Amino acid sequence: MDSEVEILQQLAAAPELLQQASTAGSRDLRTQTRLREQYPAELVRAALTQGELRQKAAAKFTQAGAMWFDRPELEQATPEQVAEYKAQRFQTVTTEIVDLYCGCGSNAMGLARTGRPVLALDPSPAACLRAKWNADLYGLGNLVEIRQADHPLQQLPSSSVCIHLQPQLKAGRPRAVRLEDGLPALEQLLQLPESSAGGAITLSPASNFGGKFAEAEIELISLQGDCREAVVWYGSLRTESAMRATLLPSRWSLAGNPWEHRARIGPPAGYLYDPDPAIVRAGLVDLLAEQLGLSRLDDAEEFLTGPEPITSPAVTAYEILAELPNNDRALRNHIRAAGFGTVEIRCRHVPVDAEALRRKLPLSGTRSGVVIFARLAGKARILICRRIPAAG
Repeated sequence: MDSEVEILQQLAAAPELLQQASTAGSRDLRTQTRLREQYPAELVRAALTQGELRQKAAAKFTQAGAMWFDRPELEQATPEQVAEYKAQRFQTVTTEIVDLYCGCGSNAMGLARTGRPVLALDPSPAACLRAKWNADLYGLGNLVEIRQADHPLQQLPSSSVCIHLQPQLKAGRPRAVRLEDGLPALEQLLQLPESSAGGAITLSPASNFGGKFAEAEIELISLQGDCREAVVWYGSLRTESAMRATLLPSRWSLAGNPWEHRARIGPPAGYLYDPDPAIVRAGLVDLLAEQLGLSRLDDAEEFLTGPEPITSPAVTAYEILAELPNNDRALRNHIRAAGFGTVEIRCRHVPVDAEALRRKLPLSGTRSGVVIFARLAGKARILICRRIPAAG
């Protein structure tokens, strides 16, 4: 039996150990010592790790406190809301749905929530066991069939299936953004349209996907302002759009070809707008600016500006109070005169050590402000702003 599987089974048979380890935490040495007197050290270490991972997973899963993970799986796991959103596009699929390299099962469970059966494959017996337990926990075990497969891509039931695939990191590699460093190999990913009717390849939004997937739609998905995934939709599941940015939980979406749009450049005009990072990564800032009637501050700067306040889930809005040269003395003098006690410091293309700068500022007042470093007409400037609360 696989040793990792054996440890998992022993943990599942000792819920009291898991409970105590979760309550104790990794720094409670007294409890750890007591637990090691009752259980094998290897089992205690596994229980402490599982407790730590479950706490971290709370940001991604509603039932994280009872789920099963290992570290790489949790790091790469698709958040519950994102998995459910992606699964909606599979609702029109009439062929079998297969989740390759299923890991802890987050995407397989998202697909199963549409009411369709899902076949989930993974090379790791331990991952398969964790995915099964997680699917059972969510009441989806009857819809998710999990199989261990040494080479998942080579074990597809037929070429008519629609698949979801999230590449894994090669053993011994740190977190990577190069598709060449993942499993399956990039060459195999590029051949997927020939071996399946359609599907979705989920990648890190920081990965080097640009220019690699011809005849595909790439969707950048953010969750509560954090860009979480890049999804390559191909075959029967793609739309005619080259790029798409979708913002969750609102499901606001923007789609188009980045090369077909060019926003005007203009000086600060009363209000500043910071686009959601999914829009920035999708290269759709110019399209957004055209739709909202805004200008870019600089052709190398994603900040947008306009003369009127605009409410949109696509942007964070600020009222511009002052424009300063990129000079520490000018900034300190203004902060002192304005009576700021707290400031938010933001930048995109002007390098700033925010914490070091904050320590230099005379924050002795009571007001709150925002200090934004941005490029204007090719030069670094400082904009003093007030954040406009989001509607609703």
